[in-house]
Amino acid sequence: MTAKNTPTRWGGVSQTLHWLIAILILALGIVGLTMGELPRTPKYFWVYTMHKSIGITVLALVVTRLLWRLYAGAPHPVPGTPTWQERIASATHWLLYVLMFAIPLSGWLYDSASGLRPFRWFGLVDVPKLSPPDERVTQISHAIHEWGFWLLIAVVVAHAGAALYHHFYQRDATLARMLPQRWLASPQKD
Repeated sequence: MTAKNTPTRWGGVSQTLHWLIAILILALGIVGLTMGELPRTPKYFWVYTMHKSIGITVLALVVTRLLWRLYAGAPHPVPGTPTWQERIASATHWLLYVLMFAIPLSGWLYDSASGLRPFRWFGLVDVPKLSPPDERVTQISHAIHEWGFWLLIAVVVAHAGAALYHHFYQRDATLARMLPQRWLASPQKD
């Protein structure tokens, strides 16, 4: 497998970033939905700090992924894909990028405007504040963070559903070209 994307497949860098970001977002979603129920113990603050640290990491990975995509390009649509499906896929991908920027940035802004003490990214580096304490900014950024997450869930479900539709119903390479080739190799017969 090549690192760079080809006209027919996503390369290793794109695949790695895609699946790593997906796994981290899944973990952030699970933690985000449950951390409000935790008792206010030191573990509670540790979970919140990890949530924030992983969120900032996702933001950095999304920036890297977008820059890589601009550099390495994207595969051509699978032959035979109707134009309307190409347009929906393109719009979906760009909406995913917008949400993957908006959600961590709004979380960062929420943390900043809440007036909480600065947090350290994985305990290593102070994360600068994006705003002084401001109740209105806190409310707006929290709403964007929360509703953006639910919109992201809906778009990801549509995205994954379309990939599975192409794989199992259309029987084309849409999903396969985002998977490592070794996963797709047929088992050797003895």
